[in-house]
Amino acid sequence: MPPKGKAQKPKGPETSKAPSTAPAPQQAASPALSAPPANVKQRSQQRFDESRPYEVARQKVGLSGLSPAEQVGWISARFARSNAVARSRLGPKSQRELWRHVNEANLPVRALKKDPFWGRDRNGRDVGEYNLAQFDDRTAKRIALTALEVSSRAFGDLRERANRGPRDETSGLVVTETEVQEERVRRASMATLRKELYGEKMTGKLAQDPEWDDVEPIPYEEPAVALAAIAYPEEYAEAISYLRAVMQKKECSPRCLRLTEHIISMNPSHYTVWLYRASNIFALKLPFLDELNWLNSVALENLKNYQIWHHRHLLIENYYPKIADSPSAIADLAASEQEFLATILAEDTKNYHVWSYRSYLVSKLGLWGNADELAAMESMIRDDVRNNSAWSHRFYIIFSNPEHSTPGTASTEPDPRAPPDIVDREIQFAQDRIYLAPQNQSPWIYLRGVLVKGGRKLASVEKFVEEFITGLEEQGSKEDIQSTHALDLLAEIYAEKGDKKKADLCLRRLGDKWDRIRVGYWEWRRKCLGTPGGEVVAQA
Repeated sequence: MPPKGKAQKPKGPETSKAPSTAPAPQQAASPALSAPPANVKQRSQQRFDESRPYEVARQKVGLSGLSPAEQVGWISARFARSNAVARSRLGPKSQRELWRHVNEANLPVRALKKDPFWGRDRNGRDVGEYNLAQFDDRTAKRIALTALEVSSRAFGDLRERANRGPRDETSGLVVTETEVQEERVRRASMATLRKELYGEKMTGKLAQDPEWDDVEPIPYEEPAVALAAIAYPEEYAEAISYLRAVMQKKECSPRCLRLTEHIISMNPSHYTVWLYRASNIFALKLPFLDELNWLNSVALENLKNYQIWHHRHLLIENYYPKIADSPSAIADLAASEQEFLATILAEDTKNYHVWSYRSYLVSKLGLWGNADELAAMESMIRDDVRNNSAWSHRFYIIFSNPEHSTPGTASTEPDPRAPPDIVDREIQFAQDRIYLAPQNQSPWIYLRGVLVKGGRKLASVEKFVEEFITGLEEQGSKEDIQSTHALDLLAEIYAEKGDKKKADLCLRRLGDKWDRIRVGYWEWRRKCLGTPGGEVVAQA
């Protein structure tokens, strides 16, 4: 027999089940909720209230003031957000009924945090007090900083893999100079954003430069017992700490050369930096003229700096052996140096370091008989007859010329090799300049030196000297001395001739009337006239 069919219940009219949705509580819009928020805290409060409407309504009218449906919504929302759901042992059917009710009522299960703290900015201000435009700007900067940090980390990973070396000849990674420059710009932007956002101290120029990532700087720490610690500028202290690190490793590279240039721009008198720069130049075999052109600009900005001229000296010493067999190359270098020296002496005609270097250059390049060098001295003396340095250099290039000078002879000693015609020429040169300024000491000293170097008696210029002295023995109103230097030289001439009386008269008149400020010196000279043997101590 076929199985008996199950009886079916008669179908009645279909009824639609209306969801038991708790209506949203009706609240009177308060000014605090309806008005646009003035700052981040107010907006957070508004959003917090929007996530818990039944609780807001309960706080306004109390639990008894809510409708039954609203009371169910309030209880369900609290229960759904509490830990009781996780701890409860509701059966599957009960849990389904609970969450059906939560879903149908559209209850916010996850509520926002109450009174969130947004942090403080670089000035200690609560970020929650920012207006919305300020907060959006801060958020945009934080997003930009995060993006830059991600890109920077990617660059670091790429370079680390590149430094490990390629697996084969074709799969190697290379970090290009463009990528390094991009990272340099990126780090500068990151440092700026960190300072603006969090007040973090911006890192130094070298710390931001990816080129120096592999160097661990060695900062200088003042001793605890230091009486006066030097307050180095931060940029300078950072550069020196990196300099110590690369010098310790004895590194010679283009970046070290750039580092020395950076330090020299801040402190051109740092002697050690100049020596380290020279060692880099020579180790890298860099072009001599490129370094010399750079050095010219530095010298014009630091006229009194000795280290610059010592560096130039080292450059010439290193370069000269390469051109020693080429007279034309030596002539070109000499002309170039003379041109630059003329430029810098036009700025400071009495610069001792420049004149010292010029003397070295004459000796090194053999410019003793160089017409341009002699003409330059004549021009400078013509422009300023009181330029002691030009007078001294002229004497050096003429009477130290190896072609007509005795090696080892001092500048204050007679030299039998000194050509008489040159001695006559220089005597006349000095006398012509004395006429222009009789009281100028420079040509008088030069005249005396030429006479000694040529082995001439001082008395050979007695008539010339007497042209500047009138009525010495008569004294009174008839006495006229145009040059105290002439009277001094005349005293030596008389002493040389053995006429101590006249020599004493000259020295006495210098102390009594014509050079009273040095009366003690002239009295000492007078006493020297009476020394055993009748020696006269010449003026230094």
